Amino acid sequence: MADKLIIVESPAKANTIKKFLGGSTKVVASMGHIRDLPKSKMGIDIKHDFEPEYINIRGKGELIKSLKKDAEIANKVYLATDPDREGEAIAWHLAHILGINEEDKVRVTFNEITKGAVQEAMKKPRKIDMNLTDAQQARRVLDRIVGYKISPVLWKKVRRGLSAGRVQSVAVKLIVDREEEIEKFIPEEYWNIYATLKEEKTKKTFEAKFYGKGNKKQELHSKEEVDEILNNLKDVSYVVEEIKKGEKKRTPAPPFTTSTMQQEASRKLGFTLKKTMSVAQGLYEGVKLEQGTVGLITYMRTDSTRISEVARKAAKQHIISVYGKEYYNNRYYKTGKDAQDAHEAIRPTYVEITPESIKSSLTSDQYKLYKLIYNRFIASQMEQAIFDTMNVSIDANGYTFKANGQNLKFKGFMVLYVEGNDQEVEEENTNLPPLEEKDKLKNEKIEPKQSFTEPPARYTEASLVKALEEKGIGRPSTYSPTITTILERRYIEKSQKQLIPTELGRVVNKLLIENFGDVINVEFTAKIENEFDQIAEGNKKWKETIRSFYAPFEKTVERVEKELEHVELVEEVSDVPCEKCGRMMVVKYGRYGKFLACPGYPECKNAKPLVETIDVPCPKCGAKVQVRKTKKRRNYYICENNPKSCDYISWNKPKVGEIWNPEEKPKIQTTRKKSNTVKKKSTAKKTTRTKKKSK
Repeated sequence: MADKLIIVESPAKANTIKKFLGGSTKVVASMGHIRDLPKSKMGIDIKHDFEPEYINIRGKGELIKSLKKDAEIANKVYLATDPDREGEAIAWHLAHILGINEEDKVRVTFNEITKGAVQEAMKKPRKIDMNLTDAQQARRVLDRIVGYKISPVLWKKVRRGLSAGRVQSVAVKLIVDREEEIEKFIPEEYWNIYATLKEEKTKKTFEAKFYGKGNKKQELHSKEEVDEILNNLKDVSYVVEEIKKGEKKRTPAPPFTTSTMQQEASRKLGFTLKKTMSVAQGLYEGVKLEQGTVGLITYMRTDSTRISEVARKAAKQHIISVYGKEYYNNRYYKTGKDAQDAHEAIRPTYVEITPESIKSSLTSDQYKLYKLIYNRFIASQMEQAIFDTMNVSIDANGYTFKANGQNLKFKGFMVLYVEGNDQEVEEENTNLPPLEEKDKLKNEKIEPKQSFTEPPARYTEASLVKALEEKGIGRPSTYSPTITTILERRYIEKSQKQLIPTELGRVVNKLLIENFGDVINVEFTAKIENEFDQIAEGNKKWKETIRSFYAPFEKTVERVEKELEHVELVEEVSDVPCEKCGRMMVVKYGRYGKFLACPGYPECKNAKPLVETIDVPCPKCGAKVQVRKTKKRRNYYICENNPKSCDYISWNKPKVGEIWNPEEKPKIQTTRKKSNTVKKKSTAKKTTRTKKKSK
């Protein structure tokens, strides 16, 4: 008989904390949620003040029986699910199923799975926090209402099976809006002039950039302007006019929050958000090391940059012993105004467990992410990096050229870690020779360079998370599932890290914005997130939020349904006849994008892929070039005659007049001989079985 029963979410977490609690304590896992809204209906009783109709999750019957049995024979049950709103809600559902009173002090939480943290939490059990639970309920209920009311509109106008989500739809809108910006962008011409100058004493050369005339900045937009300046610079003297020397300091980035960890893991490790959170979950719940199972990082869903004093002291000791006193700086970081600040920043639980010391016990992905978290945390408590800077103005016949140099004088935190950025430009040394005012310089070369302004960059997972956070959309626990969902629904696709809206995504976005613009917008979504925060803090009742949302939303839904009552989906007719019945096939939208289908359905069920072609002929034979996708949804280009009479295939879109190099052919299987063989074999087996039966 167990004296104490502790219920957590996962077996890995259960295994880690078992060793911290001796005696007759039993630790079991609920395997996440055990109750939820039904999948077969909305599950919200709108007439009775939006009461949720929770049911036990299908397939968890045996687990629930086992949990009830363990709870009956235990003297005391503790609910130790994750320390966030989702975890609080799981604890509340567990209490309901196990017959535990909400007022009983059964809830224990810990930000890190260490012996000290777990034992301390067990000494201070508390009641289930209904404010946190209600905040989770409000999100779940509101999102279910939006999904169930809006999705039928998509079914009527696009195709059955589509779904709309409150936050996901806003994320799709951001990606579509960015793509439209790129498409509408008109490049503008601009020019720069670069002079390669030599300092006579040291004979060192450096590059200076044209600035303007008489120290007044001048932008160059045409070749004529540039040619005029170049003519005026023939055979002129270049003289150092002014030198400004200074010092620049660079401060380390704060320890990770969920979003900054996701962004940096994407930039530096190439991890998807989903992968980052999965690996981080494993590091938090526990990894088997020589000394046993150890939780290596603090809780990974947080928007706080706060760290405990214990962790601060451990970082100080480590930095001084490894790098020296001059590298340490006791730093505090401001947490954002909208942060919940319920947990610390993401950091290593034991500073003495360095990434290198346990590399052999970790998977490659675990090691990479742990090292990133570890180094970021240690660097956050280190001294600034110091650069010596030198800004030089050079006169050339009344025209001004400028050159900037910097030299890293003290590495500080940069000895360990440098934060990445979306432009992937690292700060580096740019040394200038020892110059003095009135020095004459020799012009080695002068070179004009034509450039064009570029459109805004497409979102990556990292930059989309940053945008969502800045706009107040979603919270640490929602970034990864939001982006994963819209990728799985094929509303967007990923190409070389860039997020691009699919045709289906554009159609769905247009329909939602036209009909539900009041709900599917940035401002409304951010406002609702703030209301969820107020519920979590106990400043608002969750049903008030749902009531105030539902009344105007229901009117909008009624209006849209009335407008669409007699609307038939106008299908795009192709120029491809159906080979079975002769009708002209129509364009349909499926999970993987467009396809062709016979309009005579259900009498004629013929359907086939819609082949996209480009307006550039095959570089080898002149036939049409088709755009296809690999299993991972990456585009490639292939001749329509491949493999019959032409073997052209390439990752890169061909250009007019391009000469194709066959050695650069990507290895993509374009035939399906294997699957045909398998089908034949299985057919043969069926025939044999039939014969045996007839005998």
